Amino acid sequence: MHDLTGKVALITGAGCRGEGWGNGQAIATLFARQGARIFGCDLDMEAADNTRQRILSENAAADVTMMLADASQRKSMEELVEACMKKHGRIDILVNNVGVGGRGDPVSMPEEVWDQQMNVNLKSVYLTCHLVMGIMEKQEGGGSVVNISSIAGLRHLGVDTIGYATAKGAVLSFSRSAALSFAKRGVRVNAVIPGMMDTPLLRNVGPDYQALREKRNKACPMGFMGTAWDIAHAVLFLASGEARYITGTEILVDGGVTQAAAQAV
Repeated sequence: MHDLTGKVALITGAGCRGEGWGNGQAIATLFARQGARIFGCDLDMEAADNTRQRILSENAAADVTMMLADASQRKSMEELVEACMKKHGRIDILVNNVGVGGRGDPVSMPEEVWDQQMNVNLKSVYLTCHLVMGIMEKQEGGGSVVNISSIAGLRHLGVDTIGYATAKGAVLSFSRSAALSFAKRGVRVNAVIPGMMDTPLLRNVGPDYQALREKRNKACPMGFMGTAWDIAHAVLFLASGEARYITGTEILVDGGVTQAAAQAV
């Protein structure tokens, strides 16, 4: 099941620092376990290398490359894609995993923060798809794109994050449109929508982590937050051959939070 042997997976935001597993790190590690050749990037090279070392600690023969790259900058993404193609000659799977949050409403959010939110959370998806989907449609076997969104793109979560919410909602629209454009061209495009996840990013809030963790656990209908591995398994399914007839759709990985909110309304 979900065999990725020999597949080349390009993953943005693949690094992770701190205790636990980040989404990109878990995705890269799970893909490697399934036989994929990993080509990842991150803004933090130490975090990216941490992922590389984790993968190699499980399988010293794994094919894993990590680069320092900025997914919101065209030149950086061109260099990343060029390097991947030079090494492997193809890209079978693209996972757009980068993201950054920031509080603010339409009045309080400064323009420069808004622009950063759009660039990191949305433009990054456009740039990689712009550079990679043309490659995928020309190669035998086509390809699969999985974009990581957020439940913040579906509804207000009680905290004003206008930039993040707008961009992550747009990622879903982008994914649906791209999927239909390429449905007959051998490239599938889908999205995973994480809910409240317990990852190192949450742990970085500092001494309030335990209190925040308990609050978020209680907010989940299942009684606990998900982890990066819940996201990784959803991404793996959509990227795999078992999902060959699935395109233009989303998988909610949120423990029922979104449905519970819909019922409350």
